[in-house]
Amino acid sequence: MARVFSFMLEDLKSSFSRDLAAASSVRELLDLQSRYFGAKGAVKELFKQLKSLSAEEKKELGAAINPFSEAAQAELKEKLERVSAREDAEREARETIDVTLPSRPPRLGHLHPITIVRRELEQIFREMGYTIDPGPEVESDWYNFEALNFTPDHPARDTQDTFFVDVDKLLLRTHTSNVQIRSMERFQPPVKVLSAGRVFRRDEITMRRSPMFHQCEGLLVDKGIHIGHLRATLEHMVRRLFGSDAKMRMRPSYFPFTEPSAEVDMSCIFCKGKGCGTCSQTGWMEILGCGMVHPQVLRNVGIDPEQWSGFAFGLGIDRVAMLKFDIPNIRTLFENDLRVLQQF
Repeated sequence: MARVFSFMLEDLKSSFSRDLAAASSVRELLDLQSRYFGAKGAVKELFKQLKSLSAEEKKELGAAINPFSEAAQAELKEKLERVSAREDAEREARETIDVTLPSRPPRLGHLHPITIVRRELEQIFREMGYTIDPGPEVESDWYNFEALNFTPDHPARDTQDTFFVDVDKLLLRTHTSNVQIRSMERFQPPVKVLSAGRVFRRDEITMRRSPMFHQCEGLLVDKGIHIGHLRATLEHMVRRLFGSDAKMRMRPSYFPFTEPSAEVDMSCIFCKGKGCGTCSQTGWMEILGCGMVHPQVLRNVGIDPEQWSGFAFGLGIDRVAMLKFDIPNIRTLFENDLRVLQQF
């Protein structure tokens, strides 16, 4: 029986030597220490099996196990200190900052396509003497509808089109035309103001529509203003936005707050007016609505339409951005995909 335990001890020595040589990290060495010298380790288990031997055999084999255990633990401790020191040095080398290395350049932000177009529009009209007023996004019925000559039964008042706030009959503005009324109430004519900002309507999200989008509204009120001034202003804007070869045309239309009213088309920027799939082979693309300020709107803000006249126009900034940068889907403007934004 003693011979069997001698073989077991020799196997234990060989196994420990192999495992110690193979262990190359602190974690592996600590695991090795637990497997051989822990409370349930191989050496402890070997001592427990000595109970079946005689007193003389216990003494002989115990005397052989103890020197092995002491020598093996000393060897394990020495390697553990050496490997631990190496890992500490490697970790310090990884975490140390070399101040002599060149710094990493910061990632600079990019202007959003809508911001680019909005700033361009504001600059165009600043050069023509317009003031810039974004106006409030939460508005009253008076400024958003009633003062702009929307009758009580007008479809735009339907809750399917407007987000109403259930506080004092407030709503999210459906257009930037509210700034027209506020500007004419605030200032005596002549008035020249441009408003650009977010507007809200209860629309489904599609390739070309969104419940939140951006509009730009222009207003000019002065003496002797006629539709020729409106056309010249819009032609200047279109050519500044899309190039000197861009053409423009006006078609009769209807808006409650202007009379006469018109829709404005520009020559297709993709086919240069020849006709393509984007413009439905017409050579023209609709970009905005406009007209002469309705006399009743002037009266609503205390301006005498016999002495003063004016024009107003509004366009979708999102639509202009889509045309200017050839973006086919309006969702692209609101997804904040860095792969898109980094192109601007």
